[in-house]
Amino acid sequence: MNDSLANLIIRPIRLEDTQEINRIQASITKEPSTTDFRRIIEKQLQRGESASFVAEMEGKVAGFMISYIVYGGYGLEKSAWIATLGVDPRWMGQGIGKRLAQEILSFYEKNGIRYIFTSVRWDSADLLSFFKTLGFDRSSFINLRKELVRT
Repeated sequence: MNDSLANLIIRPIRLEDTQEINRIQASITKEPSTTDFRRIIEKQLQRGESASFVAEMEGKVAGFMISYIVYGGYGLEKSAWIATLGVDPRWMGQGIGKRLAQEILSFYEKNGIRYIFTSVRWDSADLLSFFKTLGFDRSSFINLRKELVRT
């Protein structure tokens, strides 16, 4: 294990992590987060069976990964979806994202989930590479999108 990760703690996400998750998201995107992480985390905690974790370094949230169970549809059996992840840029490249993913993959494996999905922009080479190193590959699904015009 990387020595810098010797004090890394992976733990379930908590509502009080919201501010730090927003900070991490803003530091990655270089703009204020528009995602309502508080609402997302509240729903996660209500469900109780989904795996969402944070990584703590030196008592502060250094990364997060939010995922949930999907109960089928369009011929898909019960599976899981990794919705989002982020690692504080100060800690990127240290293996924190990988440790978070390993925790989530282990959680779902223990709970009998066979398939885990995520969606990555085609031009996000760093994220594509990250998920490839975890064993992810293209699925038989195609993401579709329709934009609704605001009036």
